Amino acid sequence: MLDKAAPEHVRASFRLTDGGLEEDCPWGVVAEEVLGGAAPWRTFRWRKGQKHYSGVFWAATERNHVIYESRLELARLLFADFDTSVRRIVAQPFLLKAEVAGAERRHIPDYLLFTAAGPVVVDVKPRHRLARPKVAFTFTWTKTAVESRGWQYEVWSEPPKVELENIRFLAGYRRDWLFDQTLLNELRTASPDGSTLADVVRSLPQWPKRVVHAHLLHLLWRQDLVTDLSRPLSAHGVLRSAA
Repeated sequence: MLDKAAPEHVRASFRLTDGGLEEDCPWGVVAEEVLGGAAPWRTFRWRKGQKHYSGVFWAATERNHVIYESRLELARLLFADFDTSVRRIVAQPFLLKAEVAGAERRHIPDYLLFTAAGPVVVDVKPRHRLARPKVAFTFTWTKTAVESRGWQYEVWSEPPKVELENIRFLAGYRRDWLFDQTLLNELRTASPDGSTLADVVRSLPQWPKRVVHAHLLHLLWRQDLVTDLSRPLSAHGVLRSAA
């Protein structure tokens, strides 16, 4: 079945932020800037007993809220917001339609990321569901359609647990207007490669320790400074300047 998943007559429908609707536009000619400003195709409701944990996340990249429909989608949002190459994040950007294996197929990707390397269409799915024939079939023809216009396609599943928890923690320091630029500049100078968080905090006794610590975490979120996120963050974590 998968080898027959060659999409034909691919079209995209999308919603505009002013409430307008564009339907069945030829996929290859829909402008990037139009999709970059698209409103989510679906809306969601909270109800008792629902299977998914839906909500909104304030993304520093967007300086606005972005929706998600599961905890796994929220995790992907955190990683996208942390990624300095990501310039825009669009949730449920469009409805993709195509004729595949003799029938019309439909699919709404979870996210569209505009990155320094170009647009990336993202589907989020738990790893244990990827082998299901229907899921594999949908992702196969979607990948072909997305890549037909030179874009990247990504299926994203559960990330390493420690890395996720580190990024989730650093996201608490993502709001840049809360931080003092004078102290941030001092920290960039006072954080030579190989120093630890504790070393840097001690090197600036003129500032309260908790304030220095918070500003360091903001620099880690911005990736002006980097450390090994595959290990739990601690005062003994070794810092490096971003390459």
